[in-house]
Order: sequence, then structure tokens, then C-alpha cells
Amino acid sequence: MSEVMLQLGEFQFAINTAAYQSFRRATEYRWQAQQRAGCKPAQQFMGPGQDSIELSGVMYPEFAGGLAQMNQLRAEAQKGQPLLLVDGLGFLHEEWVIKRVQEERAVFFADGTARRIQFRVELQAW
Repeated sequence: MSEVMLQLGEFQFAINTAAYQSFRRATEYRWQAQQRAGCKPAQQFMGPGQDSIELSGVMYPEFAGGLAQMNQLRAEAQKGQPLLLVDGLGFLHEEWVIKRVQEERAVFFADGTARRIQFRVELQAW
């Protein structure tokens, strides 16, 4: 049984399959300059902005998970719906959309099958 690091919809990032090595989250906050007579502008808080997550990692499909993992992730994105994001501790991070799936295949067998797949997934809060 695999230990799930993160689940996005039906797709699981896990140590023995698609493990990410980097989790980067960026949260923006909107501020608007308000002009004032005789002094510099004041900043007014307009509310939260975009919230995004970038996951990157390396998979070795011959050892675990197989080559279909990236296709499974793309199938989740293709649904065109927000997906629940739950971490390995069970914390619900609301709904997110998959904005981009990127992969780089390298170190090939004679038949062209990749031994190593580096990936990057970009998510945005819905």
C-alpha cells in the first residue's frame, strides 16, 4: 500500500508512484493605490488574489507506477472541473484546477521507453 502525499481528484501523488520533490505555493494579495492630495498615495486592500501551487518531481516508471501516470493526471485535467485537493494528513485544501502538466522523458530503453520522467504540475485555486 502506498502512502499518499497528496490527492488531486482521483489522482494520487505517492512515494512509490508519482512522488513530488518540490511543493511551491504562491498566494497573491490585491492592493490598490489611492491618490491623496499633498502626499503619497495610500494602499487599500482589495482582497485576496490568485493562489497557485506548483509540484515538481521525478518518476521512475519501471520501478513503480508505470508509464500511464502522466496520462492519468492529464485525464483529471481533461475533465474540465475543479478537483478536491487533500494532503496526506487528511487536510482539505478546497478545490483546484490543473492549469498545466509538463513532463520530460529521459534515459531510454532500446525501444524508446523512458526510464525517468521529470514532471511539473501547475494548479490554481478555483
